[in-house]
Amino acid sequence: MQLESKPTTDKQETKKLGRLNPSRIRDHLANERTYLAWMRTAIALLGFGVVIVRLRAFQVPLVPTPGNGWKLGLVFSLVGLITVWLSTAHYFAVRRDIEDDNYEPTDRWVILFSLAIMILGSGVIYYVFTTPLSPLSPVIPD
Repeated sequence: MQLESKPTTDKQETKKLGRLNPSRIRDHLANERTYLAWMRTAIALLGFGVVIVRLRAFQVPLVPTPGNGWKLGLVFSLVGLITVWLSTAHYFAVRRDIEDDNYEPTDRWVILFSLAIMILGSGVIYYVFTTPLSPLSPVIPD
């Protein structure tokens, strides 16, 4: 029995064909869509942080001190920046795994981000219900 060796060009052609695989292309496009969704979320968090900080300009405060709203806005903005960083790192890690054909989805980012949003949402609810309103505010019923 004689073993035949395959030429190296077959391996190179197979590798090129693997790169043109429609399934792999769909995987990369889905990865890019996921990345863009994370970026939209990060922009929304940054914007929400700015709105929280600037909200004081629209409502006459009861006290002349800055209060604590800016802290909540700062946290939202920081979480937005961290989301940009983590989503970019995750995008490139998934891209590498797709190319190596060993991608396994992880749950840790979903759990981490869900917990962060729950904590931030709780902060907003706490802030809204503990901040005193101005007597001139249209929200206070007559």
